[in-house]
Amino acid sequence: MQHQGTKTLETERLILRKFTMADAEAMYFNWASDEDVTKYLTWPHHESIDTTRHVLENWISHYQNDDYYQWAIVLKKTKGPIGSISIVESNEEVSMVEVGYCIGKQWWHQGYTSEALEAVIRFLFAEVCANRIQAKHDIHNPDSGKVMAKCGMQYEGTLRQYARNNTGICDVCLYALVKEDRKG
Repeated sequence: MQHQGTKTLETERLILRKFTMADAEAMYFNWASDEDVTKYLTWPHHESIDTTRHVLENWISHYQNDDYYQWAIVLKKTKGPIGSISIVESNEEVSMVEVGYCIGKQWWHQGYTSEALEAVIRFLFAEVCANRIQAKHDIHNPDSGKVMAKCGMQYEGTLRQYARNNTGICDVCLYALVKEDRKG
């Protein structure tokens, strides 16, 4: 792969950009402290803004690495972050990346997550030269799978008792898209 690092990406309604420490309050209040948002994630909700600040410090310290991808999902109209999207795993041997995302509850079911994922998919295929992009979701969170399918990712199967998240050991659905199947 030809890593580019976390570059700013733009869509019709969104800007995907690097996080800054100034995002701590928005991140904490918009999604990181919400147990409904983190229910099916692998990290617990933040109990204090200090936790959010520590997470941001860690993320920001990695931006110097070309193979690090962590975007704030920012609404153009409000200029504030409403969620995050990142590469959570990669495999250089097969040019595979796995994407993970979360978005504040206030912005669910408005197409923002699929808009962000589509921008990241385009970037990863065109600029990073990924061959396979995949994502997984807890079987009890089918709306996340709808985001993946809307972006052209294909359901490849359910991995039984594959992961642990805030609900415990869980089954996950795997979706993927390979470059040769990408239209346009």
